[in-house]
Amino acid sequence: MPEIKAGDVVKAYLKIKEGEKERTQIFEGLVIAIKGGQSSSPTITVRKISNGVGVEMIIPLYSPNVQKIVPVKRAKVRQAKLYYVRGLTAKKSKMKYKDLSEFISEEPKKAEEEIKEDKAEEKK
Repeated sequence: MPEIKAGDVVKAYLKIKEGEKERTQIFEGLVIAIKGGQSSSPTITVRKISNGVGVEMIIPLYSPNVQKIVPVKRAKVRQAKLYYVRGLTAKKSKMKYKDLSEFISEEPKKAEEEIKEDKAEEKK
C-alpha cells in the first residue's frame, strides 16, 4: 500500500459483486481520517461530493475487495483528522495541493524515459 496521509486525494479501486458479475468501482475523494495505523486492519475514511451530497466511505486497507489505492494529490494539512471539512465547501477549505510528480517513484520515471528514447531511435 502507498503511504497515505490525511489531506490526500486518492482513487480507491474496489471490487463490487452484483449477482454473479464482478466489476471494479473507483471511489475518488479526500482522505479525512486514518484509523488503526499500527494494527492489522487499518482503515481510511474517504469523502467526496456526489451530486451536491457529501458521501463518505470507510475503506479497510488490507481487504481483499480493495484492488489498489492510488494517491492523486496531496494537500498540506495541520491536523490528523479532517472532520471539519464536512461543514465546508471545497472552495472554503482552501487546501493547497502539491504537484503529482512526488507520487511517481523513480522506477516508472526511468521506464518512461527509456520508452521515449526507444521511440526517438525508431524515428531516426
